[in-house]
Amino acid sequence: MYETSPDSVNEFSKRLPYLAAGATAVYVGGLALLNHAWYQDKERSSFHWFNDAHEWKQKDKAGHFWGAFHESRLGVDLLRKAGVPEKKAIWYGGALGFVLQTPIEYFDGRSPEYGASLTDIAANAAGSLAVIGQQLAWGEIRLMPKFSFHRTRYAALRPNVLGKGLSEEFLKDYNGQTYWLSVNMASFLPASSKFPRWLNPALGYGAEEMVYHDTDANQALGLNAYRQYYLSLDLNWQAIPTRSKFLKSAFYVLSIFKLPAPALEYNRRQGWKAHGLYF
Repeated sequence: MYETSPDSVNEFSKRLPYLAAGATAVYVGGLALLNHAWYQDKERSSFHWFNDAHEWKQKDKAGHFWGAFHESRLGVDLLRKAGVPEKKAIWYGGALGFVLQTPIEYFDGRSPEYGASLTDIAANAAGSLAVIGQQLAWGEIRLMPKFSFHRTRYAALRPNVLGKGLSEEFLKDYNGQTYWLSVNMASFLPASSKFPRWLNPALGYGAEEMVYHDTDANQALGLNAYRQYYLSLDLNWQAIPTRSKFLKSAFYVLSIFKLPAPALEYNRRQGWKAHGLYF
């Protein structure tokens, strides 16, 4: 369970309004940057809905889940630190990811090429509920969604959609994105277990050969999109003991990303495949 001293609670509670104001400013700025990155060269239309559940091998849904999860995780931890009662901290803080992620659908809903997506909204809700559920069940996060990225050759084939340059490709190129579930195995074992708390097994999901979201357009380029499944090891950053506030904050941020490590991949094209170091 999360514990903190009364003095630190009082101090943080006084700072909470300023932190909330700062976070709001960062969020609005983030939406502006996202709008610039995704929609700057695109026409706008009246708001409409679109069913994209079958596209991009659901990598975009994984991204919505991952983003909402970590925003909700942060919300719970901030409210706890402010001294908010446990159940309220979990429910109110846990809703943060859904609240922050869902307005992005407005931008999609104004784009002729896209449209607001109910499955995106469902993925946002699932990410927030995954935090709430774990906190109610265990009082902590034991199953941590994580993200890793490597550059691919596919972005250059359609840079206006998959990104041009590392910063855009990081957000847009689904071919290079891998989503992971890092399992805090030690938390499921008896306290007497010697299994290292800093070591997690991790399951990953990826997909490649996706330049367009539909099969025919990809095949016209000689591509056939396929899914990839991974088994790897990961570092549980927050299990590393430290008294440094800076390191605690750094470890918290690092915990949203999968550490590059050896991995075993399975896909229907090549079967089993080993990676000495996979990003």
